[in-house]
Amino acid sequence: MIDVALIGFGEAAQAFVLGAGWGRSARAFDIKTDDVGQASAKYADYARTRVAGCENLAAALSGTAAILSLVTADQALIVAQNAARYFSPGALYFDMNSVAPQTKRAAAVVIETAGGWYVDVAVMAPVYPAQMAVPLLVSGPHAEAGVAALGALGFSNVRAVGDDVGRASTIKMLRSVMYKGVEALTAECLIACEKAGVTDEVLASFGNDWSEQADYRLDRIMVHGLRRAAEMAESVKTLENLGVEPLMTRGTVARQRAIGELGISSPPNTLNEKLERLKA
Repeated sequence: MIDVALIGFGEAAQAFVLGAGWGRSARAFDIKTDDVGQASAKYADYARTRVAGCENLAAALSGTAAILSLVTADQALIVAQNAARYFSPGALYFDMNSVAPQTKRAAAVVIETAGGWYVDVAVMAPVYPAQMAVPLLVSGPHAEAGVAALGALGFSNVRAVGDDVGRASTIKMLRSVMYKGVEALTAECLIACEKAGVTDEVLASFGNDWSEQADYRLDRIMVHGLRRAAEMAESVKTLENLGVEPLMTRGTVARQRAIGELGISSPPNTLNEKLERLKA
């Protein structure tokens, strides 16, 4: 296995470290360690996953052959600009962030100018429970080298989709228009149903498995609403760049953000409990 550095150590990074068993062969840096209020929790994440946590970006990237960028959408380009100062020439930079294709292309210019090999990666499903089997789409001039390197790291479901940086991201962003839009519509519909006292009747009209799907969607939006809102803001940019007015997607951004701002990091167990919490 080749050495790997992770920028950002949230859910996705931890899922990959644990799924692949990278342990001390992986280094990580997360900006939360610069925050006194969040540093101890992040260092605990490093210890629990046995990754080599670094105090700064330079220490994490120095001499590393493969870099996985896994940060929030609004930080993706900033992180690329910072990383360009520290990695070794020829390092593969896997931009796995959920951002618009034009953001990826801007990051690619920064990385390539600094001597790195930029790879546009789209993570096409939740990282749990799949972990290393999560589907990844890869694009850019170094896509084939990227597929090989990701395979060497233990990823088992990787596919190249073209030589253009931004193609993988475009697929992800436009899929999210539907996927995360349905999450937002589910929340909006069921919050209103709960207030009106008609939740059971409406859910029954959708079909037998809809309650379970709704429960899962609300769980994801409660925990990850802010991150999803940032991603969907990138989908708005993608649509605008294509000349498509993002009427529905702007609403998705607002609904995801509104629920994320409630700060429900540990959602209730049942759908009814979730709805009670949201309608308050």
